[in-house]
Amino acid sequence: MIWQVDLLILVLVVICALATITTKDLLGASVIFGVYSFMMCLLWAEMGAVDVAFTEATVGAGVSTILFIAAILRTTRRSKD
Repeated sequence: MIWQVDLLILVLVVICALATITTKDLLGASVIFGVYSFMMCLLWAEMGAVDVAFTEATVGAGVSTILFIAAILRTTRRSKD
């Protein structure tokens, strides 16, 4: 495979992981986590594991992100800040 593409995807995965754990806003962190899962899907597909990539896309980037966002939207804040 093309190692430059693999390196670019891997750098984006690390950036998304760091952004997810440093973001204070839960909704933003959930969206970034969805992007992280999508980048992992691309990395699996680039490595030739298409079945794992498909599972990561549907479960990691799709269902998990929707469930996280739905859970965050159903919660309320105690303070106004």
